[in-house]
Amino acid sequence: MMGMGEGACPFEFNFDAATFKPGDMVSYRVTGSLDGMPFVGTLIEVHPDHVLISADPNDPTIRYRATRESRPVVEGSEI
Repeated sequence: MMGMGEGACPFEFNFDAATFKPGDMVSYRVTGSLDGMPFVGTLIEVHPDHVLISADPNDPTIRYRATRESRPVVEGSEI
């Protein structure tokens, strides 16, 4: 498979939505044509019903609103 190598994953994710806090790294999903592809982001805001994810550490203006669940979901129209 593409991208699959030996060894452990180089990322450490928080999959517990109840403990999400800014700075946590999450694996998130995107709806639409990117459905099924895993993405990595950092939580920048955590709210009761959603989170804001920074998707590019080199460009803080790129941020997505996502659901608050173990693997947050971003609407494909936001990408």
